[in-house]
Amino acid sequence: MIELVIEQRRRDLGSFEVGRVLPFARRRMVGPYIFFDRMGPKDLAPGLPREADVRPHPHIGLSTITYLFAGEIMHRDSLGSEQPIQPGEVNWMTAGSGITHSERFERLRLEGGLMDGIQAWVALPTEREEIDPGFWHYAADALPEIGENGARGRLIAGQLAGVQSPVAVDSPQFYVHWQLKAGARVSLPAEYSERAVYVVHGEVEIDGQQIAPGSMAVLTAGKPVTIMATSDAAVMALGGETVGPRYIDWNFVSSSKERIEQAREDWQAGRMKLPDLDNGEFIPLPPRIGELREPEPMS
Repeated sequence: MIELVIEQRRRDLGSFEVGRVLPFARRRMVGPYIFFDRMGPKDLAPGLPREADVRPHPHIGLSTITYLFAGEIMHRDSLGSEQPIQPGEVNWMTAGSGITHSERFERLRLEGGLMDGIQAWVALPTEREEIDPGFWHYAADALPEIGENGARGRLIAGQLAGVQSPVAVDSPQFYVHWQLKAGARVSLPAEYSERAVYVVHGEVEIDGQQIAPGSMAVLTAGKPVTIMATSDAAVMALGGETVGPRYIDWNFVSSSKERIEQAREDWQAGRMKLPDLDNGEFIPLPPRIGELREPEPMS
């Protein structure tokens, strides 16, 4: 039932840590999901330094999904969007042909508090890599809930077991947040060729194998899987159909190396518009180490 278990790689950003799961050397993607970072958890004191913020930076060829368990992040982008995100809500940003955005911890800076969440990236299918950029925010009560008998799920995006999220997607996929009481079981159907389960916290078994918090179990295709909570737990299940291999370099995703080179040149030359409401600074293009560069945390 389990093809591979990916343990998170923790990185200290100074104010808090980020746990990288995807991309991984032995598994670059799960369905269209090409990036998966856990932000925190960390209880932050008031006065968080501005260096903790993610300054304006660019993307192409992907959609970003921000989903929080605790805390708040302020999103601003080059389309003019300004939108805080709070726990249980979804910020979905499609870069397509190119977008820039920032993520700032303004409320946590003032008030302090727990910061915990996930940022994931979804690679766009080849025929939609260059679509116009867009940004959408969804309140928690707009997302359908699924499950029973001690298992409560929120369908963040896509479709699962006949339930459809209002979050628009560009290829077949699903992304769900399950909260499980001790002893609860939930079945993940085999309707997609690629699936994975990430343990947020608690004790979880899949096919008799315990999966540690902060780890992702990549599942074998073709069979339904039962997730059993041996203590109160939370998991993220995600996957879908492959969109084909992708190159990833810093914050750029594409099926074409040439397109990534163009994006790097555009950012270096200042040809990508900064966020309307946050244009006083930006992240410079980092030097390339090797052929391609992995994305920075919290990009």
